[in-house]
Amino acid sequence: MRYCAEKNRLEMNLLEEIIAHKHIEIDQRKRFISPRQLYALVAQQMDNLSHKPLKEEGLSFVLQHSDTGIIAEFKRKSPVKGWINEAAKASDVCLAYEKSGATALSIVTDIDYFAGYDEFVQEARAVGVQLPILYNNFIVDDYQLLQAHFCGASAIVLIAEALSKDECKRMISLAHQLELEVMIELHEERSLDYLELEPDLCGVNNCDLRTFVSDVNTSLTLADHLPKELCKVSENGIPDASTAARLRSVGYDGLLVSDVLMKQPVPGEALKQFIHELKNTSI
Repeated sequence: MRYCAEKNRLEMNLLEEIIAHKHIEIDQRKRFISPRQLYALVAQQMDNLSHKPLKEEGLSFVLQHSDTGIIAEFKRKSPVKGWINEAAKASDVCLAYEKSGATALSIVTDIDYFAGYDEFVQEARAVGVQLPILYNNFIVDDYQLLQAHFCGASAIVLIAEALSKDECKRMISLAHQLELEVMIELHEERSLDYLELEPDLCGVNNCDLRTFVSDVNTSLTLADHLPKELCKVSENGIPDASTAARLRSVGYDGLLVSDVLMKQPVPGEALKQFIHELKNTSI
């Protein structure tokens, strides 16, 4: 599926606009580093690994064996809210998240709408972050899976509303070849059939990407419709520990927490407090 980049912006919702731009962005990137060149770099990288990552070290495993399931997100900007934390450094915040008790990390790598970069994942790894990292971007092309692996991510997000089932199926296969786990992200009940593709995780995005309006009731409503054995993540719009506890109580293994942490001067300390409150909240 390819959106027309020339479509009048006033007729497009935000997701369509971002996806249209993403196709242009990836085409431009391929002119600098061709898919063949990037594949060769990734193949060399995989050959040089001193050991193969164990399945039990993956994102789905750590979430299903965590007492909090917090995926702390590094995100500096929103296309609607503007700057959330312009001065934040991925190396500092991500390492602080790990030390503060995060189960895993999400790093937003979209450039033009979120001021993110692949280099943020590399910076986190360079300072010693060992937690699974979710490469959070708008993936529309196989090329981006190579990018995710090359920068050091552990898992990727495939958005059901942005891809056909056939595209998702192909990308899941390629991601697994690259030793990346896959989270299928959905927002509405009509996308539940994407879970037939057997991803490693299912993410329910409380944020409607067409408008960027968040409502945590999205996760609460869809909870009973998700496969019990599948690792489940509630994403975004989680304002406090009591809401997080409620989401855990209805079956979510993971909770992707973003703005409530990033808007604080010291996100790592905010995470520590969030986890403390979550552990002391009863439902």
